[in-house]
Amino acid sequence: MTGTLDAADAFVVVTCEYNHSFPGTLKNLIDTHFYEWRAKPVAFVSYGGLAGRLRSVEHLRTVFAELHAVTVRDTVSFHHPWNWFGNDGQPENAEDAAAAAKGMLDQLTWWGRALRDARSVRPYGD
Repeated sequence: MTGTLDAADAFVVVTCEYNHSFPGTLKNLIDTHFYEWRAKPVAFVSYGGLAGRLRSVEHLRTVFAELHAVTVRDTVSFHHPWNWFGNDGQPENAEDAAAAAKGMLDQLTWWGRALRDARSVRPYGD
């Protein structure tokens, strides 16, 4: 997993909410791979109850800031996901989901390219 994370230029983290934050297994993954996140952008997709589990995303923003990662502003959030997806697993309102994903992924792509180019000129921290 370390090599895969190290080779990536950007990340999308998909999370639910657990006790008003993100799951411990996700925290363990993040902490186990400290340096691989540095100077790279992170975007979030959250799902869950009424708030779409946005509290977990807000907590993750502070964790990734501590690891010197850049989080993008836009997220994709599915409030009550059981209402958003059909039995086939596809979104019932695909246009709204696609618009939210496009905005988030456009930001992630911009940051991914900008930071990759910057790291190629000068490794982060040097």
